Amino acid sequence: MMQTLVFETAWDKTIAQEDREAIIDLFHETKKTANKSIAFTPITQSYNYRGDLLIMVLVHNFTGQLFSFEKMNLIYKEKDKDIAAMHFSFPGLKLDAWTSMPWTFIFPMMYKTKKL
Repeated sequence: MMQTLVFETAWDKTIAQEDREAIIDLFHETKKTANKSIAFTPITQSYNYRGDLLIMVLVHNFTGQLFSFEKMNLIYKEKDKDIAAMHFSFPGLKLDAWTSMPWTFIFPMMYKTKKL
């Protein structure tokens, strides 16, 4: 199957052209890593004014099935060290089979972890 890149509607309307091009380039670099699973390729890491950790990733659905962004326990790691952990659920947000999409996960300050 051929992997396709999509942008969620709100992203598509607001993303800067430079950021869009960088994501498209990253998609072309990483779409060949298909391993029949869901994969998260890091794009950027930043903090907002409240100190929340914002992790932008390219979510790859390398499966033949629809992927739902519901009931996910995610751990953000750097160099094998747990940085933040949180349960995420975005009802209604789905990623078609063989599709990739950028997404930002926000780990509120209280979910940053010292030790898991």
